[in-house]
Amino acid sequence: MAPPERSIESSRLDEHAEEVVDGRRGSRHSGRTRELILFTWALLATATVIVLAVWVQHNQQTSDRPSHPAKRSLVFMVSDGMGPASLSLARSFRQLVDNLPIDDTLTLDRHFWGTSRTRSSNSLVTDSAAGATAFSCGEKSYNGAIATLPDFTPCGTVLEAAKRAGYATGLVVTTDITDATPACFASHVNYRIQNDEIALQEIGQGPLGRVVDLMLGGGRCHFLPNSSSGSCRQDDVDVVRLARRAGWTYVDDRPGFNALGGGRNLTLPTLALLAGGDFPFEIDRRKMDELYPSLSEMTATALEAMEFATRNSDKGFFLMIEGSRIDHAGHQNDPATQVREVLEYDKAFRAVVDFIGRSESEIVLVATSDHETGGLSTAWRECISSSQHRASPLADPHSVEEPGHLPVYDWYPSVLAKANASAEHLARLLQEHISSLPARTPASAASLRDWINLRLVIDQLGITDAPDEDLDLLVSNPELAATTFAGMVSSRAHVGWATQGHSAVDVHIYSSGGPGTEKLRGNVENTDSMPTPSPVSFLTPGLRR
Repeated sequence: MAPPERSIESSRLDEHAEEVVDGRRGSRHSGRTRELILFTWALLATATVIVLAVWVQHNQQTSDRPSHPAKRSLVFMVSDGMGPASLSLARSFRQLVDNLPIDDTLTLDRHFWGTSRTRSSNSLVTDSAAGATAFSCGEKSYNGAIATLPDFTPCGTVLEAAKRAGYATGLVVTTDITDATPACFASHVNYRIQNDEIALQEIGQGPLGRVVDLMLGGGRCHFLPNSSSGSCRQDDVDVVRLARRAGWTYVDDRPGFNALGGGRNLTLPTLALLAGGDFPFEIDRRKMDELYPSLSEMTATALEAMEFATRNSDKGFFLMIEGSRIDHAGHQNDPATQVREVLEYDKAFRAVVDFIGRSESEIVLVATSDHETGGLSTAWRECISSSQHRASPLADPHSVEEPGHLPVYDWYPSVLAKANASAEHLARLLQEHISSLPARTPASAASLRDWINLRLVIDQLGITDAPDEDLDLLVSNPELAATTFAGMVSSRAHVGWATQGHSAVDVHIYSSGGPGTEKLRGNVENTDSMPTPSPVSFLTPGLRR
């Protein structure tokens, strides 16, 4: 019987031995796992330490000098002739026509930065040429100077310096591209009336060669030889032809502008002259949209083109954008026209702000006005004579105020909302109609009076109660029609004007913020209206003009 018992015991010992062996095997397996975990942890820890060491060393090496983004761009906007009252006018008008609450504000209002003094070197009241020279050169000069100092020596402009430093450059305006403001960034002449010479310099026919890469605006007549239709040059130089030979892409109409694809199909340099002279006022342009793009459209196109052109460069761009015709509406004392110009400028400003928000590079926006135009006020004293006389800055104010009348504390934007054409456009329609008429007789004068009242005053201005004296004045003095039409609107809206020229009132500065812009806070000179210490050193740190 013994053998079986020994066999059982032996089996138990064998089982125990197997358990021990299996345990040792499991122990060896878990040991290897622990070793693998420890090795992985040590490897990760070592890598982390190395990364931290490299970061600390880099931080120590760079902590003593300022860090700068790889690419910077500067957009400088000019609202020609827009003063503080223009903003009040536009804000209240927009609240009315769009049924907005009284606390609704313009995009410009939300980026208010400071104010600028505007005097030139020879007058307390500047013109656009001296004002733009202050912007472009950072120097005061005389009225009429185009990037030229009082001793008639040229001064280097921010656009020229930016181009020299490798930046793309551009000009966008709604007036003649050879007009004072754009000219002051890309040319040098003694007087602003030298448009023919300015045109040549803008395409690169000057001592510095080409300094502009993109021009969008009007003024085609200064680029065409005087032997061709639509030219206003004094000579037979074909500036467009010279530009094409120098490599410029030339565009001269709305379809050509549309073909630029919002800037995506645009190659630099491009010269787009989309009007013979100035663009139509916005109040008129929107009815001719198939012929002329808006300021906000050109702004969006230019921004897209400039960023695309510099996408592979460590340098950005400098772009000047001007709401040019705010000034012209002020000169004509036409509030219904000016309010639309200001709103379109605000739309263009918003387009830049939105673009900055989408861009991966650093872009700073600064905007201001060269001066105020018209001495605009959103209120005036009730008067008793004709609106033509009331609107004229040459009228004796004591002869037009009704004795004993107090000021009326109100103005009426609804009057501006009824107008759907500029005084300038209506005056042109009147002249064209008169030219089509046969020899004038008393009967034809009466017929003309009725046509003016129905077709221009009622249909276009929404005025149904025009007094006989205003209508008679339009018939007898059609050369004064623009002033008469504007006065009819101003008097009913209770919008006052002090002058048909410029004023010395301080103007606003607006900004998106960013490097150098804090120096523009408060009240500054117009020579300080760029990021400091200089706009070029802002674009390229370490570079000085």
